[in-house]
Amino acid sequence: MVDFDMPELAARLALLCAGGRRAPRRELLQLHGSAGAVLAAGPHAWRAAGLSEDTCIRLRRGADPDIWLRTAEWLQRPGHRLIAWHDPDYPAALRTVSGAPLMLFAAGDASLLQDPAIAIVGTRSASPGGRSLARQFAHRFADAGMVVVSGLAAGIDGAAHEGALEVGGNTIAVLGSGPDLCYPAQHRDLHARIGGRGLLVSEYPPGTQPLRDHFPARNRIIAGLAQGTLVVEAAARSGALITAQFAVDAGREVWAVPGSIHDPHARGCHRLIRDGAQLVESPEDVLLSLAPTQVRAGQRAKPTNGSALKGPVQTAKGWDSDHKNVWLALGHDPTPMDALADRTALTPARLSSILLTMELQGAITVKHGRYLRTPG
Repeated sequence: MVDFDMPELAARLALLCAGGRRAPRRELLQLHGSAGAVLAAGPHAWRAAGLSEDTCIRLRRGADPDIWLRTAEWLQRPGHRLIAWHDPDYPAALRTVSGAPLMLFAAGDASLLQDPAIAIVGTRSASPGGRSLARQFAHRFADAGMVVVSGLAAGIDGAAHEGALEVGGNTIAVLGSGPDLCYPAQHRDLHARIGGRGLLVSEYPPGTQPLRDHFPARNRIIAGLAQGTLVVEAAARSGALITAQFAVDAGREVWAVPGSIHDPHARGCHRLIRDGAQLVESPEDVLLSLAPTQVRAGQRAKPTNGSALKGPVQTAKGWDSDHKNVWLALGHDPTPMDALADRTALTPARLSSILLTMELQGAITVKHGRYLRTPG
């Protein structure tokens, strides 16, 4: 619901839609205490703060009436907020980021903006194994009381949001469109579930279409809301690398999951590792790298006793060294028995016994006589 009057809403939208450099507009809001007071201060104060002449002209003109009407209607719905830079509930983690948005349109539980968070990002064309890893990492982070932040894109992003929701955890989706629009369309149900159980966030007013330039820009918000960014799969040229760079620029942690040298989805992660990102193989690697005060174990997450976890995270318990050796020998591509024998130095009888056990546990899958890790 609207928690300020309509003239203030009109003033906020005028300040937002005036465009230009964000820093002077943020300073004006901080100095004057409300968007209405900024407008009342007049052009002399605007120029003194550093607004360009073009921005001053647009600010005097005010917001487009259609944008004002759509936003006013959107704000009447439960759980919908417009949070400006000077508001006390503007996310503290985002305040320190260069280019922090002037305002955020939020749908859902806005208190999540103040909770410790980890971003999980990666390629849209994720492999089944990559999506499984993203869900498993999100499971553990949610169980540890962390909010999982991502961008609702196909592939790794969607799997990360799903993973958090599957265990009753919290997740924030940062959108490259208005908060009322879902992109991609395949995530319409996920968009609705996050709006109902987590939080949808956008710097764009309702009705804004998902334009190409919006997605690299929204990545700075993903990185800014989180204490660190985990990249699960990323090609050599990937938007996930942009998010990782924003995290580095903000002084946040960056973690990357390694993969096969033959896997194009791993090249971006390997590049990040070469450039100084932390190589991680499990969620515990990520959680242990954070200061204890940054992880509030189980504070907001729903306890799950691990029953929602499937695949290697669960089945690896009780494995002996030979089983672990075989697991590590399974690469990105389906692997024949003779190759596994070479990699593990196990006898055919011992290797067959282990593979049968792992198949019965659901940890691996056999396709045409070749073995691979079972996607989660």
